[in-house]
Amino acid sequence: MFAKLPQKLPFNLLGDEAKLAFRSRQGGIAKLAVARNISETDSYWDQYFVLFDTASDVFTLISPHDVRLALIDAPENVATLLRVVMKRLFNLVSDHTFPTAANTSVTSFATSFIKSSAGSNERNATKEVLNCLRLLQRVLPVVFELDMDASRLELEVFWKREVVEEEVVHDVESSAAQFVIEDEEDEEDAPPAPASAASGQPRSSTSPTKTQKTLPSLAERLMSCLVDLLFCCGFTLPSKIQVDHHKINYTIWEKGIGTTVDLAPTQAIESNRTEVLRTLLVLFSKQTYAPPSALFTSPSLYTLHFVQHTPRRNVLTVLCSLLNSAMNASRGNGHNIIGGVTGKLPYNHLVFKGEDTKTSLTGMCFAALCVLLDFQSGSARDVPSQDGETSQPTAKTNSFRYFVAKLHRSNDFAFILQGVISIFEEQMASIHNLLPGSRKSVPYIVETVVFFWKMVELNKKFRTYVLDSEKATDILAYLLCYGLEIKDKPEQHGLCRVVSYIVQSMSAEHAFGTKLSSTIKVTLPPKANFLGNAGDFLINAVYAMIATTSGTLNSLYPALVIALSNAAPYFKNLSINSSARLMQLFTAFANPSFLLSDEGHPRLMFFMLEVFNGILLRNLSDNPNVVYNIVRHHKTFEDLGTFTLARGLREIRRVQLAKENREKGGDATRKSSTETPESEEPRDEKARLARSESLASLELSRSGSGQDDLEAQRNAPSEEDVRTGRPLMSPSLSTDASFPEGQRSGPSEKARGKMRAGRSMSDDMTGSLERLAASGVGRNGFVPTQEWVTSWQQGLPLDTIMIVTSELYPKIQELQSSLSGPTANTAIVDLLRSANLEEHLPRLASLNPRRFVWTDASIIWLTSLIWGEIYVRGMTPFGIWNSTSVRLFYVKHTQQPQRQITETVSNVVGGLLGRTESSQSIRQRA
Repeated sequence: MFAKLPQKLPFNLLGDEAKLAFRSRQGGIAKLAVARNISETDSYWDQYFVLFDTASDVFTLISPHDVRLALIDAPENVATLLRVVMKRLFNLVSDHTFPTAANTSVTSFATSFIKSSAGSNERNATKEVLNCLRLLQRVLPVVFELDMDASRLELEVFWKREVVEEEVVHDVESSAAQFVIEDEEDEEDAPPAPASAASGQPRSSTSPTKTQKTLPSLAERLMSCLVDLLFCCGFTLPSKIQVDHHKINYTIWEKGIGTTVDLAPTQAIESNRTEVLRTLLVLFSKQTYAPPSALFTSPSLYTLHFVQHTPRRNVLTVLCSLLNSAMNASRGNGHNIIGGVTGKLPYNHLVFKGEDTKTSLTGMCFAALCVLLDFQSGSARDVPSQDGETSQPTAKTNSFRYFVAKLHRSNDFAFILQGVISIFEEQMASIHNLLPGSRKSVPYIVETVVFFWKMVELNKKFRTYVLDSEKATDILAYLLCYGLEIKDKPEQHGLCRVVSYIVQSMSAEHAFGTKLSSTIKVTLPPKANFLGNAGDFLINAVYAMIATTSGTLNSLYPALVIALSNAAPYFKNLSINSSARLMQLFTAFANPSFLLSDEGHPRLMFFMLEVFNGILLRNLSDNPNVVYNIVRHHKTFEDLGTFTLARGLREIRRVQLAKENREKGGDATRKSSTETPESEEPRDEKARLARSESLASLELSRSGSGQDDLEAQRNAPSEEDVRTGRPLMSPSLSTDASFPEGQRSGPSEKARGKMRAGRSMSDDMTGSLERLAASGVGRNGFVPTQEWVTSWQQGLPLDTIMIVTSELYPKIQELQSSLSGPTANTAIVDLLRSANLEEHLPRLASLNPRRFVWTDASIIWLTSLIWGEIYVRGMTPFGIWNSTSVRLFYVKHTQQPQRQITETVSNVVGGLLGRTESSQSIRQRA
């Protein structure tokens, strides 16, 4: 058997010498920039198709600098390289030798080894096709980064159409009518029939005539070729399904939507699918080299052609193949030992570094889906619907968005929902595990969340199916838990925003609200395991994302608080903790230092007032804990009714002085209080506000007479109020059972009159306060004014809260004065549960939830987020877009932190990770 082995094996058995020569000698990559006008028929190009064995070879031996240098010194050679690569690819796909049969047995491997050592020139068509794809992946990003919107080289090579003349022989028989099944939507686009054919009259002449024909551009042919490669038997589909000599078979890859047949692909087939999809993504990435301002005016011509001119049959086959491969991610990979073991045993992902082809393919499918479903540039923008408020995709704008919106079968919805939940479960298990870091996180979790958002956004029937199913609260729990996990990671804040917008979109649906009274059944991590129902979980999760991020997620506050406002009419039986969280959010937003620091902050307080109003108007008796908190903090709501800029600034100054006094100490405080008369004002006000705050924090268990005295003291005008024109507090609500209809919005006319009089009496004080406001209260140059405060303060929805407190406060006070201990608490709960204030409260209006509304800015942001994630993932292992000047988003390179391995992990892994001093020093140097 081995008698024919050569006596001396060549040194370059594996091609190492030739690969090194390609980098070092003039006949290699250097010739691309040195020689000018290399002909397409030159043998120099042959090495590009046979030299490389893996994708790593291409990305290692050809650097972006090499291509960039050639574009500067010999751009015609880069154009020739692209033409040669694409023409070779077209010829190979149509050649009968492609695809080459895979060598799977030991005998075939030994045979190929002997042929290689003997210098056999047998052609490997599959290897050449893969090298063509990899060369395009390497060269195109450098070509795309040229400064002009569409470089002359790119237009000349990819989009130039050639016009040729051809002879047409007219035959009488060929003009006979032919039966055609036409699509109704395509009838208006069908070309008009020739007059002779329409009339049925035979032609009198059969002499040949010359006509001009426009050939498709290379870019159009490349798109068509890549779609064919996605469904090529023996390459991306099993050879067993090939019929006769027809190797292109448009068959959906995996079972799921559109098919129940599982083709059981091999590892090589999955790897080939990944290569083709990666090439498509590289073509689509042309969009990343345009600035955000040009997203709609300068769309990627490649993506635009793919979503608008791909035949409908191909669109459906590609779409279903991508969907099924992505949703079947949790099924695992039976033929990949590394992938199977890694998912079962802890820490194996730290030991086995081999590529999991199933994981790579799933990530590529998700990336392609997100790009195609997100694309709305140029003529691909959705068409406004008849109501004028929403817009919908069509088959002519973006066929992929259109057909996703047309999915309607319950089985398909169940398949997609289960696939998304399985990925969320896998991600949650990797984050919260008994053994930290024992399971690898899902690499495509960002794309999964974005894909789910696109499905909910585009397909209304799918959104209804999700919210009506028992999995609605599971989706809510997984999204918010993941948001809580990444809220402290700045690089993940874009995904936090996606989560907040999804929650806002879901909260606007009635079906979502009806699920808030049910319990969450999925296993949650300890830090997110809030007691209560789904409504309690939503409140506590929103509170955690706002209160524990120190303002780093302030751009997400509106969406999160709006979600609470949308869901408030459905809250029932909220726990004591959830009720306290709602009040803490409100008091934080009502703090003067927060209100006056930004022009948009008052709306957060407005939304929180809507939360309370929704609970009080819809489910007052079902939420005694919330009502009790509102009554206890009635002074905070009363103060808002007469809030002014002067009062807010005085409160900010008081807090600043208190902080300074704590830093200086007691002696410094006393010294400063006797030096100047101005310091007496903050001191007196500090004492008065301290008394007011202590009053607001007192339990409602005081006696009636004592409480009345304190109320009178609180409402009495102080000397400072008279001197500075400070508006008086609103009268005690216990003296007025209800408000007149005309006074249910904002403060009373009496209070407004006093506010106007006060301002006219203190013009000098107002000027000084304006200067104080300009000195640093606002952020980013914002300066609050009294006119601005009045514009939002007078529209605060305080009526319902004032009515409830005026009705219930005296009754609760009476119970606490007559009873004590648990008896009083029980009586108060019974009182609040039986309270019926319908005759005093305003009439119930129809619900008008605030839905997430897409704008140009939000579309640009999400497109940047999707491509940013694809860019980061593309850096390993090849760095496809690395070292190129992307303009759609900003790239910031940071050093990787040193891996901290806990003692628990070290004990579990043991010697595999190496705990010797030498291994520790190696990790430190890395």
